[in-house]
Amino acid sequence: MKSVGSPIELTDLINGSNVRHNLSVPQLVEKSLARGEGVLTSTGAIRATTGKYTGRSPKDKYIVEEPSTIDKIDWGSVNQPISAEIFDSLYKKVINYLQTKDEIYRLQAYAGADKKYRLPIQVINEYAWHNLFARQLFIRANEEELNSHNPEFTVLVAPNFKADPAIDGTASETFIIVSFERKTVIIGGTEYAGEIKKSIFSIMNYLLPQQGIFPMHCSANVGQEGDVALFFGLSGTGKTTLSADANRRLIGDDEHGWSNNGVFNIEGGCYAKCINLSQEKEPQIWDAIRFGSVLENVVVDEDSRVADYDDASLTENTRAAYPIQAVDNIVDPSIAGHPNTIIFLTADAYGVLPPVSRLTKEQAMYHFLSGYTSKLAGTERGITEPQAAFSTCFGSPFLPLPASVYAEMLGQKIDQYNAKVYLVNTGWTGGEYGVGKRMNLSYTRAMVRAALEGELDNVETVQDPIFGLPIPLHCPGVPDEVLQPRKTWANEESYEKKAKELAEQFKENFKKFANVSDAIKNAGPLV
Repeated sequence: MKSVGSPIELTDLINGSNVRHNLSVPQLVEKSLARGEGVLTSTGAIRATTGKYTGRSPKDKYIVEEPSTIDKIDWGSVNQPISAEIFDSLYKKVINYLQTKDEIYRLQAYAGADKKYRLPIQVINEYAWHNLFARQLFIRANEEELNSHNPEFTVLVAPNFKADPAIDGTASETFIIVSFERKTVIIGGTEYAGEIKKSIFSIMNYLLPQQGIFPMHCSANVGQEGDVALFFGLSGTGKTTLSADANRRLIGDDEHGWSNNGVFNIEGGCYAKCINLSQEKEPQIWDAIRFGSVLENVVVDEDSRVADYDDASLTENTRAAYPIQAVDNIVDPSIAGHPNTIIFLTADAYGVLPPVSRLTKEQAMYHFLSGYTSKLAGTERGITEPQAAFSTCFGSPFLPLPASVYAEMLGQKIDQYNAKVYLVNTGWTGGEYGVGKRMNLSYTRAMVRAALEGELDNVETVQDPIFGLPIPLHCPGVPDEVLQPRKTWANEESYEKKAKELAEQFKENFKKFANVSDAIKNAGPLV
């Protein structure tokens, strides 16, 4: 009798007559259209909608409790444990479900541009457009590589298979479950394609540190002199937008590893937020949305098939997925040297953090562990307006190991390569959300440019009396008053009250990091 979840059972699925292996982009586009999964837009991109699940479902994400991992995982509300028995039962049901479909789609690909550390994966989808998404987001295997490709992790995606919580032991109809021992992810009950991408990222965040590699939720680019920059931040803070710079070559927009050789992209594509996208402000993203790209939950005119990027009626979390080769100015393969500059991006909904500040190493460690930002509308189910949140290491939803593992690796890298670190607030100015406005993108670009080009190295600074951050008094291309948040508020008393409120939240959140040094603890707010 075959054991549930055995490789034999997976082999049966892969060898089924209904499986279409490694279809090309045109073939997947044709399948998606023929099956009514999406529509062709005026630029040649496929537009698909995902129903009620238009963002990630973190409360439905689990890791299987297994002997080899149980003492390594940072269990809690993010890394929720689930039994091997529940996984085995759902795994078998998903396999059986996929075997009943007329067609399913298999992609063999890689995660990790550095061949020394890359992970061979396979993604098996119920939907053709999901397979197209995976093909564009992961690193594609060429013909020669396919001959020797031996997947080390499998992702099974069955959006129309819904769990029964009473029987299956899940919280809802949706489930995203990772088994590190079985080297398998099963996804069901949600059509949101981002779950596929983020599952593999979570796996890499578990595997890479064990090889001495620092995995990072960041975008990266390289300047004309070979200088590398990293942009950390949660979804919606500007990683993709700010790393897409016509004067710098893109390494990747979201996920990277930092080894002793330098930085490498974990992915082979970009997953850009495109709400309010314009050709003027984000030309590289705009131009990348063409044949083979996937638009997710973007409203499209029924007749002209022109995308309306300003329409948020389906969700604020509209997305575009495209291969990194759709961007003109890239590093290919996506590998570069050691970072010179690290930028932490935060979208402060309170509107009180400085738009740019240079951090000491201790401040960098403090703010990396804090990971303060605002969850922006649509990135998770139920988020309809910005909410202040602390996401450890700017990526806690995807970090299976304790935060200290990643923070210590960052500190070592800063010391080893003398990287400069900046905190950049891409959130609100002139007041909190609902009163002030989002920081002008041209100002943010000017601040980032100044940081990367060393123009802030010797500028006079003033210490923020509440947060302790050194604020430059001048920055090329930015009005001086914009640099100091209190000067942008109509009422300084209101600013003071809101700033102290956020400072207290920082301190309360940081209590969970009791084991860090006093130098790091004291690098936070002063009041």
